[in-house]
Amino acid sequence: MNEHIAKRRVRAAKALAERGIDAFLLTPSSDLTYLSGYRIFPSERLTCLVLTARGEAKLLVPVLEAPRARAAQTGIPLVTWSETEDPIARVRELVGDATSLALADQMWAAFVLPFARTFARARLVTASEVLRPLRMRKDDEELAALREAATAADRAFERLSRDVRFSGRREHEVARDLTALLLEEGHEEVKFCIIASGPNGASPHHETGERVIEDGDVVVCDFGGTVRGYTSDITRTLFVGKGSVPDEVRRVHDTVRRAQEAGYAAARRGAAAQEVDRAARRTIGEAGYAEKFLHRTGHGIGLDGHEHPYLVEGNAEPLEPGMTFSIEPGIYLDGKFGVRIEDIVALADGGPEPLNRADRGLARVR
Repeated sequence: MNEHIAKRRVRAAKALAERGIDAFLLTPSSDLTYLSGYRIFPSERLTCLVLTARGEAKLLVPVLEAPRARAAQTGIPLVTWSETEDPIARVRELVGDATSLALADQMWAAFVLPFARTFARARLVTASEVLRPLRMRKDDEELAALREAATAADRAFERLSRDVRFSGRREHEVARDLTALLLEEGHEEVKFCIIASGPNGASPHHETGERVIEDGDVVVCDFGGTVRGYTSDITRTLFVGKGSVPDEVRRVHDTVRRAQEAGYAAARRGAAAQEVDRAARRTIGEAGYAEKFLHRTGHGIGLDGHEHPYLVEGNAEPLEPGMTFSIEPGIYLDGKFGVRIEDIVALADGGPEPLNRADRGLARVR
């Protein structure tokens, strides 16, 4: 992986030079991980990857975290600072009199403001202005990790729908079981686990809670985590109990499933990202639920759960092979239930490759 990451730094440095930007300043974030392989939590102690347009890289870390940084074996020279030193000044030593700098998008204001004062004459831009085109197109290592994450999520869902009891249990109890399944199936970390039952399913980002799931409920299950740092994200909708599925539930679920298929059909090389959204939205609108589709059709995915490209009206960016994104239409009937079906796909020359293979039907659970 280090060789792949070193090649990323070469491409990133070239992109800096082409834009007349002197260096990246990347604090803990997926951008830092993308260009170094180093993962560290953000804190009040400055960690910063400095990558110049000449391709020179240094990783500035607090001295107490140097052992952790060395263990990561990034291949990047370390620069340490002690508790009594000014880390901003150390960055200034590494960068010199820069006229333009690209700062990590998620950099804390506690660092942005001191950098702005220290480099008062420099133009400051977000790192995504440079890295976005690079990060959107995944390399082979990234695609392999995303496939592994999606497959692990599929296995967890299959066990959830087969082995876990829903009826008579609270949402958070089912979410706890699902979290355990995700970890057992190979996830390093569970990022989110939405179990939205009955009327709660009409809230796309419902906070899993105390509601007791009942027979006859529709349950939206949206969950994901990380494998080798790359993210899974899948949504399936379930029906609880042995009773007959109401016609309205069947109709809505069928509409969402057809909308997703329309999104798949529109996701082709060279198509504008918004065309996927339009295709899914058209199917839902024709069924009479246009106002009940409350969100964009998809988002990119990789080191971050949500990243470019976004499949939404107004984004005319062409889709290209190597891009990975969700296709996740939904219908949300306030006070009743919701339905969402979500897969992660990787775009290839011949079209979208679904990374999630779990059954998309309206599965019945006990």
